[in-house]
Amino acid sequence: MDFDTPINRFGTHSVKWDMMEPMFGVPAGDGIAMWVADMDFRPPACVQRALEAMLAHGVYGYFGDDAAYLDAVHWWMKSRHGWDVAREHIFTTHGLVNGVSLCIDAFTRPGDGIVLTTPVYHAFDRVIKAAGRRVLECSLNVVDGRQDMDFAAWDAQMTGSETMMILCSPHNPGGRVWTPTELRGVADFCKRHNLVLISDEIHHDIVMPGQKHSVMAVAAPDIADRLVMLTATTKTFNIAGAHIGNVIIADPLLREKFAAVLMKMGISPNSFGMHMVTAAYSPEGALWVDAMCQYIDGNRREFDAGVNAIPGVRSLPLQATYLAWVDFSGTGMEPEEFATRVEKVAHIAINRGGSFGRGGESFLRFNLAMPRAQITQAVKRLQAAFGDLQ
Repeated sequence: MDFDTPINRFGTHSVKWDMMEPMFGVPAGDGIAMWVADMDFRPPACVQRALEAMLAHGVYGYFGDDAAYLDAVHWWMKSRHGWDVAREHIFTTHGLVNGVSLCIDAFTRPGDGIVLTTPVYHAFDRVIKAAGRRVLECSLNVVDGRQDMDFAAWDAQMTGSETMMILCSPHNPGGRVWTPTELRGVADFCKRHNLVLISDEIHHDIVMPGQKHSVMAVAAPDIADRLVMLTATTKTFNIAGAHIGNVIIADPLLREKFAAVLMKMGISPNSFGMHMVTAAYSPEGALWVDAMCQYIDGNRREFDAGVNAIPGVRSLPLQATYLAWVDFSGTGMEPEEFATRVEKVAHIAINRGGSFGRGGESFLRFNLAMPRAQITQAVKRLQAAFGDLQ
């Protein structure tokens, strides 16, 4: 498995690379794209073979008979996460942002409040507001270099008009793996305030060595009547362009409501994604994931050592995902200044922390899923861009 060979993605309609200069002003000639969350690695060979078989056949009609697909999802969740998923609980959507949006439509009404643990993945805020719902930001505290939950503070914020909570597990940004105790706390919080809990676990396979992700459905089985699980292959195997994900619902009443929204929207999965998922969720895919996580861990160690050597800069310890969450508050600079240095001096495209909600203002998010030589180059540029702090 080769993660070191650079892949030129310019001119391939890659949002990450082809949109770097138009969106960030980072020159394509020497810029490094470390923003949007996809990897610069090819997926495992089993996914490529599945697509090549489709191309060799040459007819791209409607997909039917999803038994192998459902078996693959069931096998993966059971073997990798200890979670026994019933096949009839699985719905397939056009990615998980689509899945979140469908859940908002199915389980809330216009004007309802939806709880987010900010800073958090910015698409949640976007689809909530676009649906005419209200965002309630329950902030995560950074304690001893890691994000922590403050349930007492969150309880005090609730108004009684909230009907849903969206949890990002593992957390993006910040890369936090929530413990079973913390997940139990989230479950109890949702019970206290009568919230439907959407647990978005899209990053659950990308966990650093020594860490273990806990599935919400396993950590808190007693909240099945209010729990909706979201999973996907797209981050795990770098196939985000397939726009495919799973909404998994054990409770029959919630399942009925969600099925009605799917029917209303006329949504069915695309055949390319179905074949890719079936191939990816396999023993060969599992070996690739293990190797990829080891490689990302090496990138993490090199990146952290370099940026943490810059006075006033601190990368939060990454437990999961490939997205480093870096705090620049110790530099004494305003967000515009340190972000501009990264973009205009270091020529690195990043996500600004403020876009993730309250608590993200002093941070930048860096994508580490690229050949290590590019990580090394990025670290050198960052050290030079903040060289006056040495």
